[in-house]
Amino acid sequence: MTTLSPQNPRFDLTLGETTVRYTRCPRSGIVEFSCFPSTLRGSLVPQREHLSGPHVDGLPTRWTPISAQPPEWLVQFKLAGSPEPGGHQVGRSLRGASEVSALTFTSQQAVTSPQGAVTITTTLTHSDGYRLLHVLNWRLSQPFFQVHTEFHNDTEGPLTLEYLPSFSLGGITPFHPDDAPERLRLHRFRTTWSAEGRHENLLLEELSLERSWTNFSRRIERFGQIGSLPVRQFFPWAAVQDTAADVFWGVQLATPGSWHLEVGRAQDKVTLSGGLPSRDFGDWWKIVPAGSAFSTPPATLACVHGDLDDLCAALTAAQSPAAETQPAIERELPIVFNEWCSTWGEPTHDYVLATARLLARTRTHFLVIDDGWAEKASGKDIQFNGDWNVNRTRFPGGLKPTCDAVRALGLIPGLWFELEAATEGTTAFERLDLHLRREGRTIQIGSRHFWDLRHPGTIAYLADKVIARLRDDGFGYLKIDYNDSLPSGVDGAESPGEGLRLQLEAVQAFIARIRRELPDLLIENCSSGGHRLEPSFQGICAMGSFSDAHETTSIPIVAANLHRLILPRQSQVWCVAHASDSLQRLRYGLAATFLGRVCLSGEFASLDAAQLTEIDAALEFYAAAVPVIRDGRSRLHLEARSASWNNPRGWQAVVRHTADTVLVVAHAFGNPTAVSPFVPLPPGIWRIHAFYGDASEFNLAEGGLRLNGMPAFSAAAALIMLNSSTTGALLDVDSGERLH
Repeated sequence: MTTLSPQNPRFDLTLGETTVRYTRCPRSGIVEFSCFPSTLRGSLVPQREHLSGPHVDGLPTRWTPISAQPPEWLVQFKLAGSPEPGGHQVGRSLRGASEVSALTFTSQQAVTSPQGAVTITTTLTHSDGYRLLHVLNWRLSQPFFQVHTEFHNDTEGPLTLEYLPSFSLGGITPFHPDDAPERLRLHRFRTTWSAEGRHENLLLEELSLERSWTNFSRRIERFGQIGSLPVRQFFPWAAVQDTAADVFWGVQLATPGSWHLEVGRAQDKVTLSGGLPSRDFGDWWKIVPAGSAFSTPPATLACVHGDLDDLCAALTAAQSPAAETQPAIERELPIVFNEWCSTWGEPTHDYVLATARLLARTRTHFLVIDDGWAEKASGKDIQFNGDWNVNRTRFPGGLKPTCDAVRALGLIPGLWFELEAATEGTTAFERLDLHLRREGRTIQIGSRHFWDLRHPGTIAYLADKVIARLRDDGFGYLKIDYNDSLPSGVDGAESPGEGLRLQLEAVQAFIARIRRELPDLLIENCSSGGHRLEPSFQGICAMGSFSDAHETTSIPIVAANLHRLILPRQSQVWCVAHASDSLQRLRYGLAATFLGRVCLSGEFASLDAAQLTEIDAALEFYAAAVPVIRDGRSRLHLEARSASWNNPRGWQAVVRHTADTVLVVAHAFGNPTAVSPFVPLPPGIWRIHAFYGDASEFNLAEGGLRLNGMPAFSAAAALIMLNSSTTGALLDVDSGERLH
């Protein structure tokens, strides 16, 4: 294939449904990277070259003409000692450093493997003797591609990077001749404890991202997260939408710590960039010795002609390969019971065994002992971490007899650890030589010190306390919790931010070691619920705790939101049962677990026969729905849902489908009167296979599923199959014709 060269200023390559474009400006030599849906090539429009109008026509001729389309390099970076970029950017962005403008395009290579995988490497050089590589990877049939940047120091001395984002995507939007007024929108997802994934959708004008009248002063919206909770305030995700062309450009970062994303405009076109933190946002800088290189984490990018759900399906598809590396039992999406909302930190051998006997008659696979199994100092309640000596009052024989008894009943035992922290009152809290420091002082967040997992002594200690406990006592499940954030950085590297990056790299390496030594173990990624629901942590764990929302009415809201950000097969949703629950309330919570995978808790020993029968029915429905939860694609119907999550009104529905199966999960909220949701279905001739919930009537009609008579705070779920027989209610969704 013909790539960029001095004779060829443009290189387009079709990657499935997306075309990526590399454009080399003939005047400046700048190489810009952009993309668009392949089917819309004919809709690309010519771009104006210069600004015009009374506001610029009267300017001195030495200032005009003003370019409307100045290109932007496909890489960005900044070295220590170079001038800060101007245009009112100080403290807001490091884009456009002087060394970027001095880059020279050197070469481009596109390689296709026998399996159809494509790698495009674009090399840029600087006269001072270093190179930057922009690397794109795509595999056949993927709806996404991944980009990273490499910095190669070919000089004779060290160089210090202050900024090196993984990607820089330009050319948004190619479907309008100028600055596309009031048609570009920024999408992102806000998050906070027990309220994960609130979708935000704003016009760029509402974010003050209109270009200035002369293009001076870059318009910038930079956001991200600093510390060791990567999903805090925002998910590491962003998208720009051209509402007139129905096109989305989106990115999801895989990052265990600090990160940033930036939407910017200094001309007609918008740029989207981001990745690692920088010196001015996250205290990060990196010394690259002579003759060595530094590579950023990859960013997952997608461009779709469609809606937000289409984009999210493309981006979350990047998480599927890692999920397939889990133990074989994960294909079943096994059901978990976690006793946390049963004992609230006071588990005992007797309670665990009594619960196991009840669960043995259900479809439950795992029984997890949460916080409270270890000794605690007098007066301490929860979060007493670090020593992890078994509480012999609660477990007189230790944990092994409990595990053996649980396994004898046909269940697999699990155990909770917050393995990265040591809390006040423990002996481990005094092991200061193994704890993280900043500016020479031990870091304390609340009651916590944090283990330095870069230290061999820490690894030896955790291997003994964590891995040996899991192996020797016979656990088959590990819940890893993490309940507070480190600051922007730690000691032990050339910068605080680099120290934090290396610490979190070591944390993930230790989790990988657990998986190597205990290959049948399932690991749950929890961080006060959802603070680590990002691809790098999800990729080394079987599943993630979707939230710490244990029994709120907002549980189905959070669970639905997360379909757009993580795989439902990895989203563990709580349902806490109480003896006081009505069957309607119980169904509301059980149906919410169909939006991911089931995590039960609560007062199972106190439930009556009707409640236990209700749970059995829900778990039977879930078992039938597992294939579509695991392998399907989601479409969310949230338009009728109110803004308040604590006091929700209206209703929502999630449709998840494969080629031959549709799962519909609908929830009615606090309406004064009954609601009747109507949920569109994908094209096909469908029949209702199974139903669960509170709708007084449900039927296939008018191109979808009608759920009649749903009272306030109720739920209904339907499993609908592509017709292969003449039984049941049938609907041809293409025509809307009721067949039976």
